[in-house]
Amino acid sequence: MIKLIKIFLQGAKMMAERYMITEEEREKVLSTYFKEDIDGKLDVFPSKEKRKWIVLQHIIKRFEPNIIYSEKEINDSLKVIYSDFAAIRRYLIDFGFMNRSKDCKKYWVNN
Repeated sequence: MIKLIKIFLQGAKMMAERYMITEEEREKVLSTYFKEDIDGKLDVFPSKEKRKWIVLQHIIKRFEPNIIYSEKEINDSLKVIYSDFAAIRRYLIDFGFMNRSKDCKKYWVNN
């Protein structure tokens, strides 16, 4: 059991180091993918993991912590950002920015 915990902690540390991002890098990525306005529409969703992380980290700021959202509310908010809102919703879950209920009807920001 202790060996598994050590392996898990090593993996977590590697992930944290993998996504270390400078403010300059963040601004460059956001201005590349949100061409008109960084709080507006996403032009294209990045294919590289680190860039996805930066974009999703920015998008999640549009949702309030400690609020339970319906799937419709999430979809309506994400439609304004990107046409493939379902993909963005899935990535928010997959990357750990959001959680959802087992029946996929309730969503919330992962603190």
